[in-house]
Amino acid sequence: MSLRNIVATLLILTIAFLIMAAPCMAKTPIRTIEGTVVKVSDADTVQIIDGNGTKVKVRLYGIDAPETRKPGKVGQLYGDEAHQILLSKVNRRQVRLDVMDVDQYKRIVGIVWLGDRNINLEMVDEGWAWAYRQYLSRPYASEFVGAEEQARKQGRGIWQQPNVTPPWEFRKKRSWLQIPEEDSDATRLAYVL
Repeated sequence: MSLRNIVATLLILTIAFLIMAAPCMAKTPIRTIEGTVVKVSDADTVQIIDGNGTKVKVRLYGIDAPETRKPGKVGQLYGDEAHQILLSKVNRRQVRLDVMDVDQYKRIVGIVWLGDRNINLEMVDEGWAWAYRQYLSRPYASEFVGAEEQARKQGRGIWQQPNVTPPWEFRKKRSWLQIPEEDSDATRLAYVL
């Protein structure tokens, strides 16, 4: 057998292995929790109490939503609206949580399900959040990115405005944007724009 045949055979075997192993590399939940949403902190973070009374803070997997105004910090355009949308979907509702990871802040990162509805995906599909590509894995990446592209094309939610700043870029800028508590919404928007 020539060197060329050996290399070709190894290449074919490698490709075949990768094709067969691909489903195994897909991100699967670590565990599932059922509970009630007791707080919606912003448009991509909730708190859930499970059946044992344990309260967990949950960062929604695969999405990043506009920043809401916090004491002494400016918020992003559509941050409050996106927060209200998530609040209306899940607050005080019984949900299922697929735990995908734990982030650097010790929050559970998960997919929130209301019946058969993937709430994370809905937020992106309705235009209230970005598909957070940096943290998306198969099989969710293509679904979330596709939903974001459709929302952009149809001008839904945050995509009503051209050139919207993604939250990860806004957070970098916001560190120097501090406002007094008594500032009005009009002044707050002036800081953001």
